[in-house]
Amino acid sequence: MSLEHLWAGWRARYINGLTSEGTPKSEPDHVETGRPVTHPAGTDPSALPGSVPVPGCVMCNLVIAEDDVQALVVYRGVGVVVALNAYPYSSAHLMIFPRRHVPSLDDLDDDESRELVGVTQAALRALRSEYDPQGFNVGMNIGAAGGAGVPGHLHQHVVPRWAGDTNFMTSIADTRVLPEALGVTRDRLVKAWRDSASVRGAT
Repeated sequence: MSLEHLWAGWRARYINGLTSEGTPKSEPDHVETGRPVTHPAGTDPSALPGSVPVPGCVMCNLVIAEDDVQALVVYRGVGVVVALNAYPYSSAHLMIFPRRHVPSLDDLDDDESRELVGVTQAALRALRSEYDPQGFNVGMNIGAAGGAGVPGHLHQHVVPRWAGDTNFMTSIADTRVLPEALGVTRDRLVKAWRDSASVRGAT
């Protein structure tokens, strides 16, 4: 049986620009201003590890971004955010991550864990309805040794797949061919998300 590889060598420039903690090597001395991290009613934010955004963290900057269009954010939940990957493996490659800056799946509380699953299901429904992929890669790389590009902030990849969606263009020309601009993809998915069937905790 042959093994198909989803090779993403063009992401090396992005990954090589990060420290082992997942922050830019030229880390700013502040977090960009934007919307604050919010927490469920009755929860003491100071009691939750990772509640304070980490300067320079890619995911934290998306959490606090004020402009969802510019940030490519598709959905904001109580404890989870969904955004397009700016360095996608394929078209409509989504990242789902907690608002809190935590490195591992077992750092999530029960509410965050349930919401993560519900939001992942909603993402699959939106992608199916708008792009009709033939399959998906869904998963997390936890820790630098596990392959995480941003090891300090847990994130799950949802990658739509189509037969024959890998080719020689990336390896030969250092170029990834995407059929539409990321902003267009974001707008399509926001609409598809709203139009898709309701999922508990994800609408």
